[in-house]
Amino acid sequence: MTDAIRYETGPDRIVVLTLDMPGQSANTMNAMYREAMAACVARLAVEKDSIAGVIITSAKQTFFAGGDLNELIQVGPSQAKAFYETVLGLKAQLRALETLGKPVVAAINGAALGGGWEICLACHHRVALDHPSVLIGLPEVTLGLLPGGGGVVRMVRLLGLEKALPYLLEGKRIRPQQALQAGLIDELAADRDDLLTKARAWILANPSVVQPWDTKGYRIPGGTPSDPAVAQTLAIAPSILRSKTQGCLPAPEKILCAAVEGAQVTFDAAHLIESRYFTELVTGQVAKNLIGTFWFQLNEIKAGGSRPHGFAPFLTRKVAVLGAGMMGAGIAHVSAAAGIDVVLKDIDLAAAQKAKARCAALLDKQVAHGQLTAAQRDATLARIHPTDGEADLAGCELIIEAVYEDRALKANVTAAAQAVAGPDAVIASNTSTLPITGLAKAIPDESKFIGLHFFSPVEKMPLVEIIRGAGTSDETLARGFDFVRQIDKTPIVVNDSRGFFTSRVFGTFIHEGIAMLGEGVSAPMIETEAKKAGMPVGPLAVSDEVSLSLMSHIRKQTAQDLQAQGKMPTEHPAFAVIDLLLEYKRPGKAGGAGFYEYPAQGQKHLWPGLKARFENAAGQIPAQDIRDRLLFIQALETVRCVEEGVVTSTADANIGSVLGIGFASWTGGALQFINQYGLPAFIARCQYLAEQYGERFSPPALLLEKAARHARF
Repeated sequence: MTDAIRYETGPDRIVVLTLDMPGQSANTMNAMYREAMAACVARLAVEKDSIAGVIITSAKQTFFAGGDLNELIQVGPSQAKAFYETVLGLKAQLRALETLGKPVVAAINGAALGGGWEICLACHHRVALDHPSVLIGLPEVTLGLLPGGGGVVRMVRLLGLEKALPYLLEGKRIRPQQALQAGLIDELAADRDDLLTKARAWILANPSVVQPWDTKGYRIPGGTPSDPAVAQTLAIAPSILRSKTQGCLPAPEKILCAAVEGAQVTFDAAHLIESRYFTELVTGQVAKNLIGTFWFQLNEIKAGGSRPHGFAPFLTRKVAVLGAGMMGAGIAHVSAAAGIDVVLKDIDLAAAQKAKARCAALLDKQVAHGQLTAAQRDATLARIHPTDGEADLAGCELIIEAVYEDRALKANVTAAAQAVAGPDAVIASNTSTLPITGLAKAIPDESKFIGLHFFSPVEKMPLVEIIRGAGTSDETLARGFDFVRQIDKTPIVVNDSRGFFTSRVFGTFIHEGIAMLGEGVSAPMIETEAKKAGMPVGPLAVSDEVSLSLMSHIRKQTAQDLQAQGKMPTEHPAFAVIDLLLEYKRPGKAGGAGFYEYPAQGQKHLWPGLKARFENAAGQIPAQDIRDRLLFIQALETVRCVEEGVVTSTADANIGSVLGIGFASWTGGALQFINQYGLPAFIARCQYLAEQYGERFSPPALLLEKAARHARF
């Protein structure tokens, strides 16, 4: 038997199949696994009269990681038929296990996700280690796929359509206790010995078992799609799903189709349906975009791809946060949750205490949802120390300034904090636009200064943009990187420039939307087409959230800085619209009115005055042009950031654009959007947009040069 699966028969006649893929930290459904499982199944069929049952477990830290993404990303439309048949072969192996005529138990010793959970579903009984490292679920949808090893078919038959869909459509992952309550696993074990003991005991107590769906007269829990209650729910499900995906993400729609269609036919026919949809997704471009970025590039970042080498990992024990607004409170919350002591300083002690109360409210929600115990909440809260005194900053290894976007104010608070914390402390600014090199001049040693740009709301947003100033040392950068990983955020590293990377690119999105309004394009059309392009929020809505008054302030600050350098600032066509809205006393959501109305009762809605003041028949443009203007302008600005050396890694650009500013996730990020479009076709479309809508769409030299070399980003 191959080393990938060890086949061992004990004195109790129970066969233990131990999954242990050589040369890999995790087991995956690659060619070696398929060959090994085929051999195991064949041997079990021969020996079945002499065995009592089968236990499947793993020698790795995890149980089984799922499909081999290195294989899947390579499968193109021309290999669809061969791939489809491979999938059917893999499923036939699992079917042979569950119809062996002997009890088969999954002894789940670690995370069982995707294909790993599909192996478990093909077992008659599931015992899981009761440990925080154990996660159960089917996250394929997050990579543009569906569970193709029988996950859709068996989850629907085990739980029913209504209860199975959250696991399938949302990639919901749960811990062992929750899995036991949900009926996904049957028993919990205290340790590995207990795990195998319970598996053996169940096999000996249940010599003759069949899967529920193989018993005569079995009905899917809750009923099939033809049952009136289920039919009523399913009637609205596609429209709810489309409102979330806007048709940009095919996987959730294919999952719904496979689940509903599969529930109306035999078990075997349902597998064929699932396999066809799976093959369609695997060979499609969206899955390749998502796998490339959210698996390979994200893992590259988390492994420290952008971290300077030669520095030992640094563990931050005490951090100071200057400024107790929403951002400051959020940074304090995530730091304390990661086990770091936090000094939360504001000139107003009451404001600092209020920020701590906000953290307490967030923690209370987590307790209510079963994500934290009361003791864990209390311990986290005890790490946050509100203050209005400089002396409390002594001993802080990292100081994060999170005050208003004013250069003089930032300089004053960082200089005062650094004087108390001492020369070894790293000083970071949470600025979203002001160049770090200039802010660093506030402290004596500029090598200790760095930008740590968080996104709001901090507790939910996964990204932190680390900005390296001209004087920032490699050691400081490494310490900043380690802190971001310590608080469980994803770091991207960029070099200093105005607006850095994310704010620069995001600015082009909102400015383009506002410019279209100024040209006469209908406001509802702009907002709707932005969502259809895959952006989570329309540019007018997000401008209100940012605030038009803040945008105006940043523009004036930029103009002053450029004039001081002897440069002429360029006026974007969006600014005329922003100025007009400010004249109308409509500064944004915080001011009670902006592009949208914010009634005290009822939902926000676009201000009717936009139609009268801006919209005109001559300004209407094709819907595709609206979508392309919003995506292309961001992709072009990303190329300029690469060209200028602001961004030095494709992974940082793609991950930063999606996680930081919400660039359409189906594309895999701003640079992958260009790659998957094809550089020559992308350039041709840019030239059309430049002729129609302005020189800002002209392709940069780097893009032209890459296309000439037939290269990609």
